[in-house]
Amino acid sequence: MSEITVRHVVPEDAEALQALYGQPETYSDTLQLPHPSLMKWREKLAAIPDGTQMLVACIDGKIAGQATVYINGPARRRHSASFGLGVDVQQRGKGVASALMRAILDLCDNWLGVDRIELTVFADNPAAVRLYEKFGFETEGRARRFAIRNGQQVDALYMARFKP
Repeated sequence: MSEITVRHVVPEDAEALQALYGQPETYSDTLQLPHPSLMKWREKLAAIPDGTQMLVACIDGKIAGQATVYINGPARRRHSASFGLGVDVQQRGKGVASALMRAILDLCDNWLGVDRIELTVFADNPAAVRLYEKFGFETEGRARRFAIRNGQQVDALYMARFKP
């Protein structure tokens, strides 16, 4: 089995990230839209805002997954962060999401001063829910008709993890 390495994104990752989030299985499980723009990915990677960390997980030098951590900006919310995560459909089941989760938790727990990490996940995505539970996240609530996917409104779960 190949080793998974996690690193910060670089501008040259734009095409690989466009391809990753262009996969129906990936954009359907995230809030991304079909047909991602290469220009938008290039712009995003060229100007990462303060308080945002963008990581990629690579297998044999190729991007297998991506995660973005957002530190909340308002003064009374700076102890918290949220994140988004996507894994290439061909690389699922190989530990890519777990590697990204370990990197996210390390950043938040040890470097960014984050005590609460929160997320939303589609309620009908049991693999993702299990992943988050494995890393200590608990469901705090349900958002009915949270987002549109393939013409249908779908529910999401609000989950959070507190620094041990």
